[in-house]
Amino acid sequence: MWANGLKWMFLIIGTMIGAGYASGRELWEFFGAESGLAIILFTILFTICCMVIMTISYTHKSRHYLPILQLLMGKQLTKLYDFMIMLYLFSTTVIMLAGGGATLEVFQFPYWVGTVILGGFVILLFVWDTKGVTAMNAILIPILIFCLVGVLIAFQSLQGFPIRLSFAEQSNWPSALTFTALNILPLVAVLAAIGDEMKHKGEIWIASIGSGIILGSVSFLYNESLLQVAGDIMLYEIPLFAILKHYPYYMVLIMTLLLWMAIYTTAAAGVFGLLSRMKDWIKGPAWLLALLLIAIMSPLTTFGFSNLIAILYPLYGVLNLYVFAAILLYPIFHHRSL
Repeated sequence: MWANGLKWMFLIIGTMIGAGYASGRELWEFFGAESGLAIILFTILFTICCMVIMTISYTHKSRHYLPILQLLMGKQLTKLYDFMIMLYLFSTTVIMLAGGGATLEVFQFPYWVGTVILGGFVILLFVWDTKGVTAMNAILIPILIFCLVGVLIAFQSLQGFPIRLSFAEQSNWPSALTFTALNILPLVAVLAAIGDEMKHKGEIWIASIGSGIILGSVSFLYNESLLQVAGDIMLYEIPLFAILKHYPYYMVLIMTLLLWMAIYTTAAAGVFGLLSRMKDWIKGPAWLLALLLIAIMSPLTTFGFSNLIAILYPLYGVLNLYVFAAILLYPIFHHRSL
């Protein structure tokens, strides 16, 4: 039970911590000043959503997200949100390609060169096999979290741990709703696929509470660290680099490599998800379809990593509020007493 519970916990965290989160840009767009309460609310809401989705998946022994979406939304709205998941995967991959360009700029590479390199590696992956994506992500995410938390704690130590939580200054609490809603669709897509693999209800509690506490704690620490460099964030496409400027060059190199790898695996997962959905409509070698997708996406990366996140992530946060509400209300409307 514990082994499986921890496995699902890291799956949830890996789904949540993409390049947008790891770079700090996603957190900065939603939180920032007066957001301590918002992050606490996010932790609670995220934990509840994980529990509900996993319970439905476990009960119905699901293998993919369409039956779960139908239970939550009904057949008509499922078609809409099925399209939205594809749109989300497409736009997220565009953001990752842009992130690849922005990340390598720290080494004086032109933006377009970084984008082309990342796109090339994604296409190259589909020439051989896609199973390596899952294995690499399972290894990379714990290392990324460990290094990220280490950097943040060391940074706070240098600053004298100026963290404070005043409940009189918490005007940004509604951001908890849109931030949680933003991450609902990929969470549904991933957790709905493991319903028939869960053996015990205890796995749900371990995975949900564990992932909620870890993500909430890291988000709070990360947000407080970003507040200390708020004046410099405008100068960086990737806010993490505003924190890393206080560190030796080798630390910048290590974190940049890890961040780039997180971007790569997220982009590869996005393309894989799109190819899996498109295979009924378009036939052909996976690498050729991946090349076609990357070619369509590449011009859109000119909007810039930070601009794409600033526009698309809040938009998805609002659009996903309906499915977010449906998940929260599901246990009430399907309670035995009713």
